Amino acid sequence: MNEDILNVFTDTGALLNGHFLLTSGKHSAQYMQCAQVLQYPDKAAFLCALLAEKFAGAGAETVIGPAMGGIIVAHEVGKALGTRVIFTERQNGEMCLRRGFELRPGEKVLVVEDVITTGGSVREVIEIVRKCGAVPVGVGVLVDRSGGKADFGGLPLQSLVQLQIETFEPDNCPLCGRGIPAIKPGSRGSGK
Repeated sequence: MNEDILNVFTDTGALLNGHFLLTSGKHSAQYMQCAQVLQYPDKAAFLCALLAEKFAGAGAETVIGPAMGGIIVAHEVGKALGTRVIFTERQNGEMCLRRGFELRPGEKVLVVEDVITTGGSVREVIEIVRKCGAVPVGVGVLVDRSGGKADFGGLPLQSLVQLQIETFEPDNCPLCGRGIPAIKPGSRGSGK
């Protein structure tokens, strides 16, 4: 099944090849642009329903994801689980709840994201959930690029795909050495 899922990403152009500057500051020759697969509602619903199945018994009352990448994932996972869906976003560089979204003390919350490399945004969302007194029940991602290194304080992590995309420090990047220009993809960059 993992190969079938990866084919959905490949067929939609979500798995990109080139020279990329990642949010972490590292460089890579591949990049997973989940927006390319999530632009197709049928594929988004299919992938997110598979992710939701992994948390069917977790008792989540709400699904939350960080803007931008986690919004569609949260919506589709929440739809599959029959829960409420909210999202966090950055304001003045800090992740927060806005738009009147609230979590109540004791509310069970599933945190989702499209792709993780270091898991930084997900950790910020988990911190918000806990500050509200709500209870995170797990982390679900479409693509785990962390190599199993993302740590969410003991919360269960489930993904549809685990990718081992090699990354390089900027001063030791063979792509830079070949003079290939780096682009910064994703919602925080100015690239594709």
